Amino acid sequence: MGYVKDSLMPNEKVLFTARVHPAVFLPSILTFVMTIAFFVYSSKVMMVSKAGSPPSQTSAVNGGGILLLCFSGFLFLYSIWLGLQALIVVLTTEFAVTNHRVIAKTGFIRRHTLEMLLPKIESISVNQNILGRLLNFGTVTVTGTGGTKESFRAIVDPIGVRKKINQIIEGYMRYQQQLSNQQTGG
Repeated sequence: MGYVKDSLMPNEKVLFTARVHPAVFLPSILTFVMTIAFFVYSSKVMMVSKAGSPPSQTSAVNGGGILLLCFSGFLFLYSIWLGLQALIVVLTTEFAVTNHRVIAKTGFIRRHTLEMLLPKIESISVNQNILGRLLNFGTVTVTGTGGTKESFRAIVDPIGVRKKINQIIEGYMRYQQQLSNQQTGG
């Protein structure tokens, strides 16, 4: 919570935080499983080429096995790349609601931030695909006055996040109304 903590104003408290779902690692895991499958298949092709085939067939089978082995190496590197990207997303995404505003940050080198005052929020929408419904994650989009729209992907329990933000906004509005009534003497 480094960015959120550093962004707090005096008398501002974090009321709610959300986090990124580990499902962001699924593409890297699936790519790694494909890597293993291609490696096992290419190893079997290489074994067949050594098992006594005629020399003309051996070179063709061996060439195909080497090509599959190179492809599995490429997939392995790609799965590591996807895993590192997912790890960066998980470690660098912060999403919090304070008693005054919504604060969010994504990215490490290329940073994207959102700081929206609670009264300026028009709506919070949630988008979940089938996998998101099954694993309880989705995209939370905060829309502000003037059409400002920010989306945050793979948030855990997005329906709960929307409900909590709406509750905090409602409490903030009631508090502002009470202050207004006290000042006007009503």
